[in-house]
Order: sequence, then C-alpha cells, then structure tokens
Amino acid sequence: MTICRIAVGRAKDATSPAALKAALAEFISTLIFVFAGEGSSMAFNKLTSDGAANPAGLVAFAIAHAFALFVGVSIATNISGGHVNPAVTFGAFIGGHISLLRGILYWIAQLFGAVVACSLLKFTTGGLSTSAFALSPGVSEWNAFVFEIVTTFGLVYTVYATALDPKKGSLGTIAPIAIGFIVGANILAAGAFDGASMNPAVSFGPAVVSWSWDNHWVYWAGPLVGGGLAGLVYQLVFIAPTNLHLTSTVN
Repeated sequence: MTICRIAVGRAKDATSPAALKAALAEFISTLIFVFAGEGSSMAFNKLTSDGAANPAGLVAFAIAHAFALFVGVSIATNISGGHVNPAVTFGAFIGGHISLLRGILYWIAQLFGAVVACSLLKFTTGGLSTSAFALSPGVSEWNAFVFEIVTTFGLVYTVYATALDPKKGSLGTIAPIAIGFIVGANILAAGAFDGASMNPAVSFGPAVVSWSWDNHWVYWAGPLVGGGLAGLVYQLVFIAPTNLHLTSTVN
C-alpha cells in the first residue's frame, strides 16, 4: 500500500544546504503571498474607512490572493516544490512526497514568513490592524470547520493533480495558475462566511501580530484535515494503481 511511503526522514532532510535553501524559498514565497493577500484586506478597510464588506471587496480579495499565490508557487517550485502552505505540506507528507522532518522545516519557514509579512504590514501602514480571520454572524465553528475542510481539499487535490502526480505531463507548467485559480474561486465561495483561509500560515500571521485567537483552531484543523484527505485520496486512488501497474509490467 502506497501509504507506507510515509517517512520520518533523516537529519539531513532538515539540515542539508539543499533543505535550508528550500526552507528559505518557502519563507520568501509565504512572505510575498501573505503580504499581498493580507495587505489587500487592509487596503480595502482603509479605503472604506473600515466599512462593511461588499461584493467588490470580496472579488478584490480573491483576485489578490489568486495572483499572489500564483507568483509564490511559481518562484519556489524549482527549489522547494512551492508549497506556501502547511496544509499542502501535510497533504504531500500523507502521500509520501516529503518526509516528516523536511515537512516540519517547511512549516517553520511558512509560519515565520507569515508573521514577518504581517509585522511588516503593521509597520509600513503606521500601525493599522492586521485583521485575524473571523467567522461571520450566523456561522458556527463547525460550519467554518467544514468550509475549511472542503476548500482545502479542493486546493490540495489541485496541487496533486497538477504538480505532484508523476503523470501530470504538460499540466505541470500551468500548476501555479491552477493553484492560484482554485484559491481565488474558493474565496469567492466561502470568503463571506469564514474568510476562506485554506492555509494555517495565512491565519497564524495575523493572529500573532494582532494577538487575536478566537476560533483559531478552525483554521488549523480544517485545512489539515482537508489537505490530508486530498493527499490520501489522490495518492491511493490515482497514483498508487499506476505505480503498481508499472511495477508489474517491468517484472
């Protein structure tokens, strides 16, 4: 069973020059992504004098995240794989595409990148608030939990289909575009309800800088469950049977 590919890894997975370069790439990409995404929200609040959200603001928020993630994934793909998201890293780990030690290194880099991005935003905007993710009125924690599972499942499934699947072929060249598009689409679908994080780092950075932790568990548990399920389903259903077929053919 392909799930046996899950591995803790060796020390060099987190200490070699290649691993440290990959972590730096994840840090920079996450910083760029969070700076643009969170910055778009802060800019909207400033332009509307912290007024109520409206459809135009949601569209702008979705576009900013889609474009920024496209860039973040593109610039890190050849170095680290362009995860830019602890949930993507976890999904890749579940499918055996990254070791536990390398994954932890990526998580540290991603979370640190998000915190630095939000700290820079607070500094450069003269102390404006970096709003932590919050639930809309009438949306419960469990509603948001399911939203995060479903949206992150779609994101990580897209990552597998376009970037991690060995049969991806020419799809690999458009992987960053597809990944950016699914995030933008999911924000349009769920952003009005829980913010549509799909990324623990994106939620963690603003929470640390604003020191606001209400319902924060949702933005970790939901994406990790969704990402893990996507990795499990795609690896076992679509990648493992092909690998077994190839092995039997060679033998």
